[in-house]
Amino acid sequence: MNDVDFILHELSKLGDPTYLIKMSHFGIDVSRAYGIRVPHIRQLAREIGRNHELSLLLWETGYHEARLLATFIGEYKMVEEAQIDAWVSDFSSWDICDQACGNLFVKTPYFKSKVFEFAKAEKEFVKRAGFVLMADAAVHLKKEPDETFLSFLPLIEVHACDHRNFVKKAINWALRQIGKRNAFLHDYAIATARHILEQQNKKANWIALDALRELNSEAVLRRVGK
Repeated sequence: MNDVDFILHELSKLGDPTYLIKMSHFGIDVSRAYGIRVPHIRQLAREIGRNHELSLLLWETGYHEARLLATFIGEYKMVEEAQIDAWVSDFSSWDICDQACGNLFVKTPYFKSKVFEFAKAEKEFVKRAGFVLMADAAVHLKKEPDETFLSFLPLIEVHACDHRNFVKKAINWALRQIGKRNAFLHDYAIATARHILEQQNKKANWIALDALRELNSEAVLRRVGK
């Protein structure tokens, strides 16, 4: 299972043309896709196992599912900064962006610098990557200090006016996850949401209002000990 052509052949056999329609409906670029449900790709990843060299080769094929598979079998300890930059510049779908960030990039020593770099980018999926990294870090990096997330909040406030669907949803996601991390960050996330509302920008209001709705819910208040 370490031959790219063989793996592409296996992926092609799993393809479902009807699922391509669903993928497209959810905003996924299907121009080079087979139409495979993610659980099937994960199963193939388990059969292959971790293989960073193969993940790089699969990414280069440009096929949607091959790139998803690459994010599942890659080894984060072997990810270099140049790989992050190259893959992020290739992003054309939110799902690949999210999987690459969550499975690999957030676990690297570069994630903080990439948050600040990508969050200020113009390209939609590059910018999304910056905020997805924030959200993933808030959920998964248990030992990351609060100061890291405090430094992210001004970026959320400044860029909340970006109306593009895949950017604004990632900004909202980052704000909510930071606010759910603990009571201290909850206060600052609430304040950030209120500052966004003070901008009186209709494009930014949804991000703030949706975040406030969840952060003020009984479930979240119990979670952070309030």
